[in-house]
Amino acid sequence: MLEPAIIKKIEEFVYPKPRTVQEIAQHLGKNWRTADRYVEEIQKEFGTVSTRKFREGTRGALKIVYWSSIEKVSYSIFQEKLEQEIMSLKQKRDFSAFDIFQHIPDKNKHAIVEPGIDDSTENLKELKDLLEKAEKQVLIFSGDLSFTNYKNFEIKKILEELAKRGVKIKIICRVDIAALGNIERILSLNFKGGKEMIEIRHREQPLRAFVIDNKIIRIKEVKEPTGKIKELDKRIFIFYTLKDKEWAEWLSKIFFKMFSQSIDARKRLEEVNKLKVKK
Repeated sequence: MLEPAIIKKIEEFVYPKPRTVQEIAQHLGKNWRTADRYVEEIQKEFGTVSTRKFREGTRGALKIVYWSSIEKVSYSIFQEKLEQEIMSLKQKRDFSAFDIFQHIPDKNKHAIVEPGIDDSTENLKELKDLLEKAEKQVLIFSGDLSFTNYKNFEIKKILEELAKRGVKIKIICRVDIAALGNIERILSLNFKGGKEMIEIRHREQPLRAFVIDNKIIRIKEVKEPTGKIKELDKRIFIFYTLKDKEWAEWLSKIFFKMFSQSIDARKRLEEVNKLKVKK
């Protein structure tokens, strides 16, 4: 498996604009074949970059590497509609994860419905088990990283162990004064482990989900009590577990499309820390 530092160096080089494999080779100080192998591995294992060949079969053949969000994300009318909603909405109450769940074959999905008072009452054992089995990459769609405060879910410890094993962790969440402490606690794991395995970017979006190794999706949905319907007189949590590679790859591409359009948390935190709280 590639060293995290090499993966990061290639991703950061390709992110601003498409590059040829030869340019990447020069950037790394490697030969063309080695750079091409690195690119193919990143494309296959993480999906962050894509490639395209021009004049294939000729002496002037050219292989271009580009950030994956440039390519088409959705391949059905259902996916296109869902993509538009996810990319345009900001609040979790505005999107129902069931709209994804309904398109997954029964053999590849299950859901759990649990009543609860607040987030701290959630049963997160299944999510913990799924995360601990991650091998390469975990993508997190969050609101304000409030799950870092759950007493029954040691997410910080889990992420720390994943980072030690070389698992890349990328997070999209709201980076503002309310989420400041949560974000700083998670980013501090990079300094503790001596590797920059965790990256956070700012964006308001409606999903509360984990995508693990481009294979498994875990989505949380909260239904608030309305007092009008007997079945919803209490707050309920719905947990969708989708073990469908096609849809996991689709949601990964949605993630990276958002990620490429978002602000790095560290830059945003610099500005947030300029806000003065009156005592």
